[in-house]
Amino acid sequence: MNKPNNYLGPLSIIAVLFFILGFVTWVNGTLITFFQKAFNLDNTSSYLVTFAFFISYTLMAVPASEVLKKVGFKNGMSLGLLVMAVGTVAFVPAAKMGSYTFFLVGLFAIGIGLTILQTAINPYVTILGPRESAAQRISFMGLANKGAGIISQVVFGGLLLSGSTVTTQAEELDKVVGPYLTLTAVLVGLALLIRLSKGLPEVNEEDDAPVNPSAVAPTKKTSIFQFPNLILGVVALFCYVGVEVIAGDTIISYGVSLGIPEEEARLFGTYTLGAMMFGYVLGIVLIPKFVTQQLWLRVSAILGVVVTILAVYTTGFTSVVCIAILGLAHAIMWGAVWPLAINGLGSFIKTGAALLIMGISGGAILPLVYGAIADAIGSTQQAYWMLVPLYLYILYYAMAGHKKTSW
Repeated sequence: MNKPNNYLGPLSIIAVLFFILGFVTWVNGTLITFFQKAFNLDNTSSYLVTFAFFISYTLMAVPASEVLKKVGFKNGMSLGLLVMAVGTVAFVPAAKMGSYTFFLVGLFAIGIGLTILQTAINPYVTILGPRESAAQRISFMGLANKGAGIISQVVFGGLLLSGSTVTTQAEELDKVVGPYLTLTAVLVGLALLIRLSKGLPEVNEEDDAPVNPSAVAPTKKTSIFQFPNLILGVVALFCYVGVEVIAGDTIISYGVSLGIPEEEARLFGTYTLGAMMFGYVLGIVLIPKFVTQQLWLRVSAILGVVVTILAVYTTGFTSVVCIAILGLAHAIMWGAVWPLAINGLGSFIKTGAALLIMGISGGAILPLVYGAIADAIGSTQQAYWMLVPLYLYILYYAMAGHKKTSW
């Protein structure tokens, strides 16, 4: 274990990994619009991008923890990066074959690698520094994550969606080859760097134990399903990840559907991420000195409802801006729901954490629902109505659901 106050080097490595997480995750919004054009897809089919990417979190949440038990957290980070590299390099043959299915397989592999990587790096944010300031470190890692998302959308949007004279599908798909070969090289290089690094300590159970021993105190309950605050919290995270991905990954194609040129619309995803980053900063400044996490969660859910209604009733660029502002509503939802959901789990805390990770499947399923609604009613704008009940559920959880101790 590092000596006290000698955390800058290891934390810098972890920050780079959070940057990679954000870079790879938030480029999906650009890919949705790119594939929709290249393969002439309807909305539902185009959102298979998010399905293939995020469904891996549900399938791999428990297996990832078992992998880390066998290989260790440090080696697990390298393994996650290498699996991601397998997914990114798969984009090259997918482009040459002109196969949308093979692109989805590559995205699924990237998601598996990300699941392993994310499961491994999160404990480091807690142990690399005083536990009482862990929340602050998590917020800074969030800034690195979303900042990377902005950069990825600017870079990949410029490469894939900028105006060109490309006329054939083969020429269009060739645009991904160079960027994804470069990304593969970066991932492999980082995997080797992590593997050879002596600056990262190994995580053991004592390092990752809760600050408050009562958090794992014995409980009289015999099943994980006897904790309403957890089960309702999993649903809340499912809703949250769904609305976050919809706001971040549909906004480019939504702008295009309104008649806004791709050259302009390619940057719309950065507006959503910028709003999220602003929310992170507000959270760092205001919580808990001025407002509680629970109150902020309630305000965020109400903001989501109000801004969604405005997005449906306004037109053009104004409506796009409303979708972007939803990023502000999403900024602290993950960090606010998680502690409410695991409160009082006792010896069930690890199983509860795995269930919460599975809630990320909202990012796989709910964008597909949005796409299906948009295709069915013929309006990408009116389809955003589906967000309102999701925000209302999050509001219910923030006000009452997290307080339930029995069914």
